[in-house]
Amino acid sequence: MESELIKLGERNEHPLTDDRVDQMLMLAERLRAANGGVLDEATIQAVAEATGAPLEYVRLAVKVRAEKETSHSFLSSLRAQFLTLDPTTRRFVISGAIATGGALLLAVERAVGPSLSNYNFLTMIAMVFLVAGLYNAAVAREARLAAITGAILGGGGFVMYALFSLVLRTPVFIPAPLLIPAVLIGTFAGLFAQRTMTNNRAKLGLKDPVKERQAMLTQLVELQERLRSGEQSMTFLSVDIVGSTRLKQLADPLSVEFTFTEYHSYVERITKRYGGQVHSTAGDGVTCAFDHPQQAFGAARTIQTGLIELNTHRNKIGTPIVLRCGVHTGTVVTPDIRDVTSVNFSQVIDIAAHMQKVCPPGGVVVSDAAATFLPGGWIAVGTEKVATDDMKGTVWTPRAATPTKRSPDSIPPPAPAANPAA
Repeated sequence: MESELIKLGERNEHPLTDDRVDQMLMLAERLRAANGGVLDEATIQAVAEATGAPLEYVRLAVKVRAEKETSHSFLSSLRAQFLTLDPTTRRFVISGAIATGGALLLAVERAVGPSLSNYNFLTMIAMVFLVAGLYNAAVAREARLAAITGAILGGGGFVMYALFSLVLRTPVFIPAPLLIPAVLIGTFAGLFAQRTMTNNRAKLGLKDPVKERQAMLTQLVELQERLRSGEQSMTFLSVDIVGSTRLKQLADPLSVEFTFTEYHSYVERITKRYGGQVHSTAGDGVTCAFDHPQQAFGAARTIQTGLIELNTHRNKIGTPIVLRCGVHTGTVVTPDIRDVTSVNFSQVIDIAAHMQKVCPPGGVVVSDAAATFLPGGWIAVGTEKVATDDMKGTVWTPRAATPTKRSPDSIPPPAPAANPAA
């Protein structure tokens, strides 16, 4: 089923990104919870319009989510399949099911024969089915759909009654030409029910479907704006030690603890000097967040060129530390705009880590998305190109083995005021 979702997204003229899919499902789940666990067709259409996703994509996505959250029983699978149908097909399916059920009840009643114990009980239930079928036609939005729904109810009921009578060997002769009057009666009954419902909607206390849908769309847009309120462009720098496991094996634990603590402090200190902050640490890896790619690139270069000082004076494991760095920029959603650590599960962070993994030891890889906002573009970074996960990057390496000396108190150049997202 997930493969169907992917194929449908690929056929769309404007393929959906992971962020749009997540946003679409989040809006749908919120409205489902607000409606008591039910996601009707009006809500699905509103989600499609609010997110710009194809209507079929929303239905299939809701079906996939429902299958994951519910037990795989026959009824739940049948319900999931029903949800993927468009509203017109659903109405026709319901009409056919009602006609079949009513016909079966009448055929069984005729086969069993009336008695004092049942008082034509099955016939009464069949009449309830008939009323439900007329209501199904009455709530159709167009007269044409109501007419077809009624025709299916009348004609389908006639055909199924004849079939069940034959199977149950009921001694009743049913002329085939009566099918045409049955279809016509069902058609006019559906039209009459739909017209009556439309003209008396206010008196019956029913909501106008157009106004209800507009209200739902307004609610969705408000939710969408609230979800987007935390969106901002950020740049992430991923730093990792090459062969850290072997380094730890070759040194005593105290030296390892001291050296790696100094390494983390070293990276954090340079990150803060360039206006960033440490987002997270995992073992010997450090992820740093910045407002602009120029800040991240400057910090990465300083980390690499200043590493000789760390290895000379604060490295106690006996083997020089070698780093790889990756830089990527993009739009993230921050629940707390003042705290970058609230950003989790972001594709921007993942791509920065992937760039770091393909980076040569001692270098910095800047993704093309981040290099676009650097003075001179990717050409100013270097000439060597790498690629990972359909994302290209440019490799920067130090020009000299000895880094340029700079004062610890010097302030890096301020980041440009332009927003990468602009």
